[in-house]
Amino acid sequence: MADSRTLPQPPAGGTPTVLVIGGGASGNAITILLRRAGIAVDLIEAKPDWNATTGSGITLQGNALRVLRELGVWEQVKASGYAFGSLGVTTPDGTVLFVAEDIQTGGEDLPATLGMQRPQLQQILIDTVRASGADVRLGTTAEALEQDADGVSVRFSDGSEGRYDLVIAADGLNSATRAAIGITDKPEPTGMAIWRIAAPRPESVTRTDLAYGGPAYIAGYCPTSENTIYAYVVEGCRDRTSIAPATYADEMRSLAQSYGGVWPEITKHITDPKKVNYTWFDHLLVEGSWHRGRVVLIGDAAHCCPPTLAQGAAMSLEDALVLAELLTSGRDWDDELLRAYHDRRIPRVRTVVAASMQIGQWQLDGVRDADMAGLVGRTMNLLKERP
Repeated sequence: MADSRTLPQPPAGGTPTVLVIGGGASGNAITILLRRAGIAVDLIEAKPDWNATTGSGITLQGNALRVLRELGVWEQVKASGYAFGSLGVTTPDGTVLFVAEDIQTGGEDLPATLGMQRPQLQQILIDTVRASGADVRLGTTAEALEQDADGVSVRFSDGSEGRYDLVIAADGLNSATRAAIGITDKPEPTGMAIWRIAAPRPESVTRTDLAYGGPAYIAGYCPTSENTIYAYVVEGCRDRTSIAPATYADEMRSLAQSYGGVWPEITKHITDPKKVNYTWFDHLLVEGSWHRGRVVLIGDAAHCCPPTLAQGAAMSLEDALVLAELLTSGRDWDDELLRAYHDRRIPRVRTVVAASMQIGQWQLDGVRDADMAGLVGRTMNLLKERP
């Protein structure tokens, strides 16, 4: 691998070439932004379906919406999702304890929060990537990366090869690229796991409500359109191999049926195990540089956190925005620029990861007098600043 100090510049007077590995939120976003600036981008995605049907729902805070507006997709997102501006906390039986106004982290002209079906968000981004003119190959991975003084040679899983000025690794939490360039950080479980399902929206559900306590740590739901919600129940980690996928609906329903309010209406739709997703919460923060030579990490490949602040997608989208801003600023594509990207992102990401982890740890430890509202407020007010 070439020393990072020999990072080549884009060809003088020519079109720089970039490979984006991974077609999730951050990979799609960086592709859209770089193509808008006239940079040639190849995007490869391991999944043949581009993850267009995966997932139940997603909660997007204002700072995520701000990036989506920069991508030119805000009007589509707004039409597809469900915007709201408050958060309710209830007892397990459904009694509302209080309702707090959400902080508008994206500015006063954007909603504080918007829920939407994750596949719809992905499809909007897919369509925008396609329209950008990027060269997209699905069902394809990078098998080998070789760096030298002039660029990066990549061998792909289909046997083809390519040559690039920069490779952007957006290949997720278990990034193979991260390991390939010698970054040894790996995600670790937090001790919590989540059951998720998409369901019809009860008429009374117009915001996220969270119930703490009962048989799980959290039972919550988020409206994702006029007709849909996604509901979730958070419990302690169990050995995933001990839970047969055919029992997923039974497992989630047994937890959810202990909650009141609108939960009985939600629970009656938890019947198909194929529609229930079970996963552990993980955390990761690569503290050192996010690049090696001319290969740079963004999104979950560099950091992830439990969704206790609903900031995972927002942090990934912000990565793409900041990196694209630097790459299109007219500065040399050198080691200094990639360090600047890391230096801009790491304080903000570290704060979000730490706060998300702390909220989960308080629940795991059964801390009753934690200043959760204060921690959330301080973190969200910080996120009002542009990344």
